[in-house]
Amino acid sequence: MSLFDKCERYTLAREVQAAGYYPYFQPIEASYDTEVVIRGQRKIMVGSNNYLGLTHHPKVLAAATDALRRYGSGCTGSRFLNGTLDLHEELEERLARFIGKPSSLVFSTGYQTNLGVLSALVGREDHVFSDRYNHASIVDGCKLGYGTVHRYAHADMKSLERELERTPPEAGKLIVADGIFSMEGDIVDLPAVVALAEFYNAQIMVDDAHSLGVLGARGGGTAQHFGLEDKVDLVMGTFSKSLASIGGVIAGPEQVIHYLKHHARSLIFSASMPPSAVASVLAALEVIETEPERRDALWRNTRRMQEGLRQLGYDIGKSETPVIPVLIGELQRMLMFWKELFDAGIFTNPVTPPAVPENSCRLRISLMATHNDDHVDQVLDAFAKVGKSMAVI
Repeated sequence: MSLFDKCERYTLAREVQAAGYYPYFQPIEASYDTEVVIRGQRKIMVGSNNYLGLTHHPKVLAAATDALRRYGSGCTGSRFLNGTLDLHEELEERLARFIGKPSSLVFSTGYQTNLGVLSALVGREDHVFSDRYNHASIVDGCKLGYGTVHRYAHADMKSLERELERTPPEAGKLIVADGIFSMEGDIVDLPAVVALAEFYNAQIMVDDAHSLGVLGARGGGTAQHFGLEDKVDLVMGTFSKSLASIGGVIAGPEQVIHYLKHHARSLIFSASMPPSAVASVLAALEVIETEPERRDALWRNTRRMQEGLRQLGYDIGKSETPVIPVLIGELQRMLMFWKELFDAGIFTNPVTPPAVPENSCRLRISLMATHNDDHVDQVLDAFAKVGKSMAVI
């Protein structure tokens, strides 16, 4: 037996490549916000999480360029040692105000944020309650902690309550859930989660990776959307979506953030966000606060796409956000569908197990504020033609 035997046995991806339906690692040669160029061909991008279309905003690009000149290309060290800039601290102050918490802490990626926070906070005598459809970073963060992990059925508050009932009253308890679920497009029932947390004396952490800039009257996320900012203990966010950069943040009580600064291993042992990325987020926050019409445009595009797909006869589940899953079913059929759309100039994201249940494969669409009516119409036209030709609709 060799450690690498499993690698030789894994043939699925090569088989899909040989068949001409391999959808992953597509090399983008140029990006024009809502459109990209792949192997010389222009595609409408509806597979990006660039919800507010800020990756090409002049203020964001200018801020990144200025930071490169002032600080160089990287920090070459962790936040704990030589990798903290005044920009990092400025961003943490701005994000705490934006999210509505006393303090915040910036990590190098969103994935590292969840790993660091959950593994540091959930100790041997503690219990963490995680929605079964939570992002992989939450699943892995729970595994790295030493506490007991309870996974409850997706969006099922009775299932969550059964798990809470099994827990000793005196134990530390944390309920963690996505704000917007990344493969379903639905929003967590936060009022119900808050009610259970108060009854069972549990803390709440919301992963707002897909919610910052999207939900809430000012784009502040899920708690703001429900008017429950003071009921959620911790809010996690990423910068690789609406905030047009890379990195992550956890916001909450000052004493918790202070503890995480000294115990979150993914913070202490990783190089910090590069200056250009930090400056990009600062500029993106300013745009979100001064150009609320972008959020209006995002929701207008979202409603047009959802209504159009439903009228065509597609099953988009319970999506109520710019994350729109188009359910296809069996893996091979979904890959063939993806390729037909791709050849028609539409870039979507194919989603397969283990990200979704078996035979629940789907194409995920993500809308941007900067898509225009022609983009939406072209995407719907392609879905109509391919869906009919493949007898999906």
